[in-house]
Amino acid sequence: MTDFVPGIELSRAFYREAVAPLLAGVRHSAALVGPGSEVLAFDTGRSADHDWGPRVLVFVPEGLVGEVEAAVTRRLPECFGGFPTVFDYHGEVRPGVVVADLGEWLRGQLGFDPRGGVSVLDWLSVPWQRLAEVTCGEVFHDGLPSGGPDGGRPDGGRPDEGGLEAVRRTLRWYPRDVWRYVLACQWRRIAQEEAFPGRCGEVGDELGSAVVGARLAREVMRLALLLRRRYPPYAKWLGSALARLPGSVELGESLGAALAARSWRERQEGLSSAYSRLAALQNRAGLAVRLDERVRAFHDRPFEVIGGDRFAEALLGQVADPVVRALPLTGCVDQLSDSTDLLMAPGRARAVTAAALGLGA
Repeated sequence: MTDFVPGIELSRAFYREAVAPLLAGVRHSAALVGPGSEVLAFDTGRSADHDWGPRVLVFVPEGLVGEVEAAVTRRLPECFGGFPTVFDYHGEVRPGVVVADLGEWLRGQLGFDPRGGVSVLDWLSVPWQRLAEVTCGEVFHDGLPSGGPDGGRPDGGRPDEGGLEAVRRTLRWYPRDVWRYVLACQWRRIAQEEAFPGRCGEVGDELGSAVVGARLAREVMRLALLLRRRYPPYAKWLGSALARLPGSVELGESLGAALAARSWRERQEGLSSAYSRLAALQNRAGLAVRLDERVRAFHDRPFEVIGGDRFAEALLGQVADPVVRALPLTGCVDQLSDSTDLLMAPGRARAVTAAALGLGA
C-alpha cells in the first residue's frame, strides 16, 4: 500500500491520457463523481482490492450515448497505471469509462434533475451521502451546455460554467432557511436523548448509558459537519470527515472521552464538553440569536444537558420561507431513517420524506 495512488489522481490521468483523445470532436463533460470512496478522497491502498480502478464518467447529449460508449470502450487500452481498464465494479464486470446522459444520471442519483430547479422536497429527500457524491470528486472537462431540461439555467449558475459544474454549484449547500431547518432537526435529535446517559447510569445500566452516549456522539458529529457546511458521509467515513474539519481536534477529544468512559458521570462530562463546543460553533455561524453555550441541569435531576431544543427554536425563529416554517420538526431523509436500503433508493427516499413532512411527492 506504500505505492498507492489516490483514485482521483489515477482517474484524472486516465481521462487526460487515455479517454480524452478518444472523445476528440465530441461535446462532453467528464468527471469522477458519484459512488466510491475515491470521490470523497477517503480511499487508501485497501480500497484497491475491490470496486476500484481507473474510472471516468462521460456525459454526452442523450442521442449520442450508445454511439460514443461503443467507440470509446472499443479503443480503450487494456491497462492504465498498472490497473485493468475493465474490472469488477459492484458485481458487474465493465469498462472504467461509463457514458451517460447527464439528466438521466442525475435522476438516478438524486431522484430529480437540478437543472429544472430544486424544491424543498428535493433538498430534504436526497441523502447527505448522495449530495456529497455529486458535489465532491472532480470535473476533468465540462463542455456540455449549462441550460436545464426546460432551457433555463440552474440556480446560481455562472456564464463560464458548463452543465455539470453548474449543477454542482447549485447543490453545493442548502439554501439558508433549509439549512436552518436541518440544523434545528439535528439539535432536536440531541434534545430527545441528552438526559438518557445519566438516567441509564443512575439505575445501574452502564451498558445502556454507553449505547445512548454513542448515539449522541454520532448526532454531535453530524451536527458539527452540518454547521461547517459539510454533508455528513455515511457511517464508515463519519469520523474521517470530522477529523478534516478545522478546529475539530478538541471536539474529537471530548467525544473520545465520552465513548471511552466507564461511568455515566465521565460519559456525561465528555458529552457536555462536546455540546458546549457545538453551541459556540452555532453562535459564531450567526444563523440565529446568540444563546448561552453552557450546559445546565435537566430539571432538578443531576444530569447535564445543553438544552438542544433551545437551539432548534432559535434557528426556526429565523426561518422566513413559509414552506419551511410549516414543516414538522422531523427533518431530512437522513434524520428520518438510517436504513441503507431506503437511502440508496431515490424513489423510496423521496416517498418517505414526502409522507413524513406532508409535502407532495
